[in-house]
Amino acid sequence: MPTLSNATLGRLDPQVAVPAYDRRQVTPGIVHFGVGGFHRAHQAMYLDALMNRGQALDWGIVGVGVMPGDRRMQEVLAAQDHLYTLVVKHPDGHYAPRVIGSLVDYSFAPDDPEGVIETMADPAIRIVSLTVTEGGYNFHPVTGEFDVDNPDVQHDLAHPAASRTPFGLVTEALRRRRERGLAPFTVMSCDNIQGNGEVAQRMFTAFARRRDADLAAWIASEVPFPNSMVDRITPVTAPADIAELGERFGVGDAWPVVCEPFTQWVLEDRFAAGRPAFEEVGVQVVEDVEPYELMKLRLLNASHQALCYFGYLAGYRYAHEVCRDPLFVDFLLAYMRHEGRPTLAPVPGVDLDAYCRTLIERFANPEIKDTLARLCAESSDRIPKWLLPVIREQLAAGGELHRSAAVVASWARYAEGVDEQGEPITVVDRLKEELMALARRNREQPTAFIDNRELFGDLAEQERFRTAYLEALASLHERGARATLESLVAGRGHA
Repeated sequence: MPTLSNATLGRLDPQVAVPAYDRRQVTPGIVHFGVGGFHRAHQAMYLDALMNRGQALDWGIVGVGVMPGDRRMQEVLAAQDHLYTLVVKHPDGHYAPRVIGSLVDYSFAPDDPEGVIETMADPAIRIVSLTVTEGGYNFHPVTGEFDVDNPDVQHDLAHPAASRTPFGLVTEALRRRRERGLAPFTVMSCDNIQGNGEVAQRMFTAFARRRDADLAAWIASEVPFPNSMVDRITPVTAPADIAELGERFGVGDAWPVVCEPFTQWVLEDRFAAGRPAFEEVGVQVVEDVEPYELMKLRLLNASHQALCYFGYLAGYRYAHEVCRDPLFVDFLLAYMRHEGRPTLAPVPGVDLDAYCRTLIERFANPEIKDTLARLCAESSDRIPKWLLPVIREQLAAGGELHRSAAVVASWARYAEGVDEQGEPITVVDRLKEELMALARRNREQPTAFIDNRELFGDLAEQERFRTAYLEALASLHERGARATLESLVAGRGHA
């Protein structure tokens, strides 16, 4: 079985699509921080599609990793000439493997921060993009302020040429471009955050302001930070995925990516030095991203939270198992219809009824095997951005919110760390210790979890929310997840 590389592309199974372009002609135009599964199933895939049309060959991607775990990605990609296989898994069991060639290099920043900075300072680089997860933007979950006390941020302020974070690395590269009389690059966030471009701009300029007020002012006025909405369910690559790719298609790939057929990218058209013709491969290039991103955050992302904790407590372990259970489907559709959708403005070109039905179909794809553990992870970064805004808007409008409140209660119950069968739950969250300590007090002090103002602000003081939350939490303790959902679906709950 050939190991994936430039030399073996011509020997792969004909079922495996390979780049139709000469990779030797591809030159860097983008530096990307956070080369994980999602980036490789999404942005890099769109660029590869353009390259297959004979376009964008000067927009190759140089990946950058800053986290300790990124070293292995650097090693795997280097051994494969930066090629990897994207496997699209259709619900009927059909797999469509495709080798992606748009990634041309990868740097592990801790080994060579100076090299990363100089790569970005090169005028050939016109976009620096990011998928660094919700927690990677270093802002307070309630205030939204940049955390200047972060030890790595403090290090970067003191040692710009040896920076550890994207803030330090990108800011130093922009400083050098300004000093050399070069135009700036665009900073393009592709993370799941409302107003991701605006958030990135606030965080990077806040960091720059700590370094140099004049530099910060130049960044604020000259560097575009376009907003975007990105969507494609991309589970963590499992050992079985690697083995299956080898067995079914004869490809030796140490880190392929698997994903669903659906993909969407809505991108604000605001760039400093041009961009690839993304619209020619299905990207929606628009003036205003907000209606699309709110649709996704409050329907898709919030629905993932609505199914994952309840599903895990009820004994399920995969999203498709949950979404083949009529009780859960009824609950999810009711959340979308009565709580999520009322907070949305019309979305140009989108039928929201059809979008909601499509979400259930996507979640129910048995080939994706999206784990509930993945969806339950890093909840402290997700719930405040995806679900709490729905609750706050419904409070203000007098709308229904008992389903959303029950989702928060299911998170609090999950954070207790033991499921309904008495088995331990592995909680994955940057605030794990704090959250689990609060959750252990759920029974004797039922508001302990939501009294955490760092995450919930004043929501515990809002009577309608507090009452619905306490009713759901009590039901979870006394009757379990399934019986609680049955009551919610039957309409027995506080509005």
